[in-house]
This record gives sequence, structure tokens and C-alpha cells, in this order.
Amino acid sequence: MAPPVPLLAVRGSGGTSLLCGPPSCEQYATFHSDSRVSRCVTFSRDGTLFSWCNGHNVSVVRCSDGSVVSSFDLPKTSLLDFSPLGSILVTWQPYSKTQDSPQGEANLQLWNIQSGQLIKALYQKKVDSWCPSWSEDESICVRSVNNELHFYENNDFNSIANKLHMQKVSDFEVSPGGQPSKVAVYVPGSKGAPSFVRLYQYPVLGGPTAALANKSFFKADRVSMQWNRKATAVLVTASTEVDKTGASYYGEQTLHYLGVNGETALVQLQKNGPIYDVAWSPGAAEFCVVYGFMPAKATVFNLKCDPVFDFGTGPRNAAYYSPQGHILVLAGFGNLRGQMEVWDVKKYKQVSKPQAPDATHFSWCPDGEHVVTATCSPRLRVSNGFKIWHYTGSVLHQWNVEAGSELWEVRWQSFPDGSFPERPVKYQAAPSQLGTTQAPPTQAYRPPALRHLPATPSSKLHEEEPPQNMRAPVGGDKVLSKSALKNQKKREAKKAAKQETKSEPEPPSDPAPISNSQSEASSGDPETDKKIKNLKKKLKAIEELKEQQATGKVLQKNQLEKLQKEEQLLKEMEELQITQ
Repeated sequence: MAPPVPLLAVRGSGGTSLLCGPPSCEQYATFHSDSRVSRCVTFSRDGTLFSWCNGHNVSVVRCSDGSVVSSFDLPKTSLLDFSPLGSILVTWQPYSKTQDSPQGEANLQLWNIQSGQLIKALYQKKVDSWCPSWSEDESICVRSVNNELHFYENNDFNSIANKLHMQKVSDFEVSPGGQPSKVAVYVPGSKGAPSFVRLYQYPVLGGPTAALANKSFFKADRVSMQWNRKATAVLVTASTEVDKTGASYYGEQTLHYLGVNGETALVQLQKNGPIYDVAWSPGAAEFCVVYGFMPAKATVFNLKCDPVFDFGTGPRNAAYYSPQGHILVLAGFGNLRGQMEVWDVKKYKQVSKPQAPDATHFSWCPDGEHVVTATCSPRLRVSNGFKIWHYTGSVLHQWNVEAGSELWEVRWQSFPDGSFPERPVKYQAAPSQLGTTQAPPTQAYRPPALRHLPATPSSKLHEEEPPQNMRAPVGGDKVLSKSALKNQKKREAKKAAKQETKSEPEPPSDPAPISNSQSEASSGDPETDKKIKNLKKKLKAIEELKEQQATGKVLQKNQLEKLQKEEQLLKEMEELQITQ
């Protein structure tokens, strides 16, 4: 049986429509396009239902045949979402007060999709975290109310089954997957106390030992929390609005790891600068981080927070895994030129390098073979449109809005996990009438007066770092980094020089080289002995740091400074030993 063809919802100033996915990319015949301006569109988690609000009512239709399931008279609705099993439709409209109702109307409403009946109306003034969060089987539902979490069970919203009382819960994230459900909770720091994130397993929410894991940290005005698909770990990106050192316009970011087994860690990044994006692999065993001042680095880490593969540096600020997890796209959108690097994750080999200039949106098609890039308003109000690509770099379909019109959103139809099998990665560009848009190789600028002369190597503003496998080979030592190899060569050269010196006969007039046993002997001056002992201690610590660096461990700034002092310490040691 052939896999289904995903639909693509298109919302703009010309109305709402559904397109068949690649290869046809034509209007979906069973859905009649709505020419009225739509405020929001969404698919149910399993992709069987589609809903939109056109400023007059909210409609829910079946994707298979376009038949209407429900229609609600809610003209002010601004946001929509389905519960995981598609049994409840959640609608939100801006909170407002009137003379008739000084308290305001309940602006968050939960509807039974099949019957069309209102289940519960709630107050939700802020748009942040507006939608309740369900577990995948809808056995529990969580809302943040007045800085505490309210838990409902089995979609019974008339009684609160449980509460999590903590000081000012600012954000939370419910784990994916089945039971038991877990929740990650963030509490911002105050009065000199650190911020912290804790993991709980429902329904054990109280008591000193209730938390599965706890991680506290300073420098956090806000956080972003991401569970992996298997609900075994959470990545927390902590951000500050202002970088007090003045090094970054984007503030400061740190990345923290919390496992449900209680393990926590600060993810060590090899380059200073902002953290642009963090993405879990669908396999849940690895994650990719894009970070550092431009040109940014991208590194894949395992669950021990050890680097597995370093993609080097490049113009990128986002990472997107395919739904099957076999392909990774590193892209540079926004203020970058739209370059996309497509990588085979299993072989860590680059597949293609297309370019989508002015793109403001990127998303994978559920089939893991195609992607869509779009230029949408209000981010960019000119050249609005979208392209559907094959991951090998071929453009299969392109659509541009008419003059004076705008594109606001494109969204793929959702599908349950496993609907599309993983296919072997192809390296040859898929056939297309629109061709490919591979990024041309960049060359250094040369003034007109020098263009008739032979090209000479020029100094670059940034030294580009090539991709590097950080994973240890089977039955061997770890692959050394660039700096570790350099240090290893230095040590080997120094060792060879010492051996040459020992093999050469020395003149009788010169003092004999000092052996370890002689150097450890007392010089007769307690002050000199003390200095020699301290120098030996420092040199031993430097040797240990070198060994750690050789195994691929990232050293701190103060540790690197210690390494730079080795020659100075050796010189001091030599002078002291000569004076003995």
C-alpha cells in the first residue's frame, strides 16, 4: 500500500486553500478554498481534521473528503489547537472587558468536536502558554494559573485533580509519549537566589524527594525547554536579555541537560557567542546545537553531552532533523542568505547545499523527502511565496503571490509516527523542470586594478573550520581535535629533541644533566627547594590538562591560560636547578 500524500495548508490575504503535496502540488479537489481572510489554521495531530477561522466562524472539516464536522460561531477567534486525540478543539480570543461584563468574558474555550458542545470556558489573559498541555493519551491536562500548575484528569475540567504549588512557576513542558507522564517546571530566580528547572513524574508532585531531577543556574531571564521523543531527557536553553560584558547584542545563553534518571550537566560549547538553535534527533539519543559568533559552529552531542560530530563553521542559525531522523538540515535564514546544508546523519556526509534567499519559514514534509521554504508577511512584505524542494536541492514547485497580495503561513498536514518509512538517502539531484539552486562557491573580493594579476592567497576575515568526526573509532582512541593534534606534535618534537641531547656526548667541563633523583635532592636552600616543589606541582597539573585535551575534552579559559605558561615555568625550573 502506497503511503498517503501530505497536504499543505496555505493562508494569505487571498484566503485559505489546501494543496496536494509533491509531486503534483495541485489544489486539493475535495476542499473548497475559502476566499475570506483567515486568522489561523491548524491540523489535528493525526492529520484527519483541519480547522480554520475566517473572521466569521470556526470550521472543522475532514481532510479525507472535505466534509464539515463542526462549525462554531466564534468570529473573534485568534488561535486554534486540537487535543492530541482530536476530541477537543481549543479556541482563544483576546481578553476584553465591556460595560455588561466588567470581569470580562471567558476567552479560552474547550469544545467537543463531535457534538459541538462547549465543555469549559476559562480565563486566559496572556497569549503566552495560552493552550492547555495534554499527555498524548489525554489522561492528564495541565494549565498554568496564577504561577501554579493545575492538573485535570480524563478531560474533566470541572474539578482540579492535582496542583503543583511552587513559588512563581513561570513555564512548564509536559513530556511526549505514553504513561507515566512527566512535567518540566521552570521557576525564575529572585533576590539573589538562582533560577531552577525540576522534573516531576505525575502524580508525585510534593515532598523534598518528589523531583526526578533538579538543575539550578544564574543568568536566566527566560528559558526554552525541549523534551526528547522518548521523554528521558530535557534540554534547557537559559537566556538573558542583556550581555553585561557587551560581547553580544543577543544577550547570553547557556545550555543545560536534565535526565529523568537524575543526571544533570552544563553542555560545554567550543565557541563563544549566542545559541541560535537546539534540536533533538527523532531517535532521542542525540541533539544538535548551532552556536557561536558568525560564522557559527554546529555540533551533535550524545546523551552524555560529549561531542559526536562537529560540522565546522558556516553561515547558519537553525537546525532541522527530518521526521525519520536520517537527514539534518543546517540553515541560515533571517539576516543570512538562506544557505541550507543537507547532511546524511548516519554517514555524516553532505548531500546538497541549496540556497533559499529571503526565506522566513522552513519545515519538513512528513514523508522525510521534501521540505517547504516560504517568504511570509509581516516579516517580509515583498516577494512573498513558497517553494517545495527535494532534499537533494531540486525545486519541485514554486508559487508566488500576485502583486499587492501577501502570504502569511504555510503548514504541512500532520501524520502519526511511522506513517512514512525511512528511505535510503540519495545524493543525486531529483529531476525537476525548475532545476536546483546550489550555492555558488564564494570568492574573495579583488579590486579592479588587481584583477589582471594572478590570484594570490589572501587573508580571510574568519578562519573556516572544516567538519570533524568527534566519535571515537571502534577499538581505538578518540579522534583528536585540531588543537590536540598540534599539542601532540609539540610534545613528540620536544621528546625527540631531549633524546638527541642525551645521545650526544657532553664536554667534561659542563655539569652533568640533573636526573630526577638529583633534582629531588635538597639544594641546601629551603627557599629554593620550596620554589622547585611548587614549579613541579604546576608542571604536573599542566601535563594532566594536556592529557585531558588530547582525549578531546574542552578546557576552560583559565585552564588554557595555564597551558600557555608551560615554557615560562620550565625556564624558571631550569634557572633554579642551575643555581643549585
